[in-house]
Amino acid sequence: MPKRKVIFDTDPGVDDTLAMLLALASSPEEMQLVLISVTYGNVPLKSCLKNVVSIFHVLDKELSWRKAQGKPEGFAALKAYKPIVAIGAEHPLEEEILREDGFHGPDGLHGVHEAHPHLSPEETWLSLFEDGVPTPHQDPSYYKYFTASTIPAHKEILRILAEEPINTISICAVGPMTNLAMAAAEDPETFLRVKEVCVMGGAIEVPGNITPFAEFNTYADAIATARVLALTSAVPSSTIPVVPETKLAPYPENLSRRLKLTLFPLDITTPHLLGRGFFYDTVTSVGAGSPLAIWITHIVGSVFRRMERIRGSIPEPALPLHDPLVVWYLLSSEDAAWQLAGNAPEDIRVETMGQWTHGMHVVDRRGRPRALGAASSVSGNTALDEIPGDEVGWLSAKRGNRVDRVVGSPGFEKFAHELMDRIFA
Repeated sequence: MPKRKVIFDTDPGVDDTLAMLLALASSPEEMQLVLISVTYGNVPLKSCLKNVVSIFHVLDKELSWRKAQGKPEGFAALKAYKPIVAIGAEHPLEEEILREDGFHGPDGLHGVHEAHPHLSPEETWLSLFEDGVPTPHQDPSYYKYFTASTIPAHKEILRILAEEPINTISICAVGPMTNLAMAAAEDPETFLRVKEVCVMGGAIEVPGNITPFAEFNTYADAIATARVLALTSAVPSSTIPVVPETKLAPYPENLSRRLKLTLFPLDITTPHLLGRGFFYDTVTSVGAGSPLAIWITHIVGSVFRRMERIRGSIPEPALPLHDPLVVWYLLSSEDAAWQLAGNAPEDIRVETMGQWTHGMHVVDRRGRPRALGAASSVSGNTALDEIPGDEVGWLSAKRGNRVDRVVGSPGFEKFAHELMDRIFA
């Protein structure tokens, strides 16, 4: 029985790919990927889906190579479970224009499909997602590692949450949160059966990475993020964005429970780095001919070269491990070294209307105390849920979001070693 059953919502670029590899390299007792729900983001949806399928294709070749070399195969969770792969949203809730960051290249993986065509699957797999049937006479061996769904991703999310016991499924969201917002809008009570939603997104005390204020995943669909975060509030209507054009209904009043949401903003993810020297030392030691090493070397090596072009002379390029950090938390959340902000849960809201601040995570920096709530008492007097003059509820005991923000981990340098050790065991 796995410690964590996980829905992995992703728009595979470089760090998403490393995150998925880390999850698949876990032990069956640690983690089971139940569903990989694919969304647009770093690149359009079809490219993101191809990158997910490519991971299984490359790992199939890698396990065969390791077996032939007499090496430990690893990737026990990959062999023990068979996740569903489902296609999700093609664009944000309110816009047809994709807000791609451009950093990951036209295919999301820095041209690896063109550079290494033998490591890219032929697109016969498309028929699996269209009608659930393989193309005649085409049944590649990597098909055994996943089940293609013809049902939209947000409906698969709801189906799984409805069928599994309450508080047993965690969601790892490392792309734009459109799929999650659609699931929550369609059936909020079923969505709230989730144990925890772990989100890579936002920038609190540091600059954004797509604008001065916004992190990419949030910027790509700020309304979706705001709608999901609103479910952490006892009064979701107090923070849900007011967008007349939206096709999604408001949440009903008096939902049965609040959403538990753990946020991994750039503040905590950016310092977890994979340095160039350590990376090349590791992949070189794997041995010549490893399909995974060849594939990952092209992808991550391209990031290092791009960093040098953008930033000029720097001591050593290093890849921030944004998305893999969330998987590490899911694997080791019982470690006391994981720390939340001292005033957690925090009222963190998302700006959806600002011309220059679209996608910004907003917090109250005034240092004023929140109302204690009617259930509390001070000197024998019943405290209030509201503070006079606080019209938008920043100081309210009930209104506003309640987000757990991660500020500490078991170690910045430790993680890069654990990531590479697990992937290339």
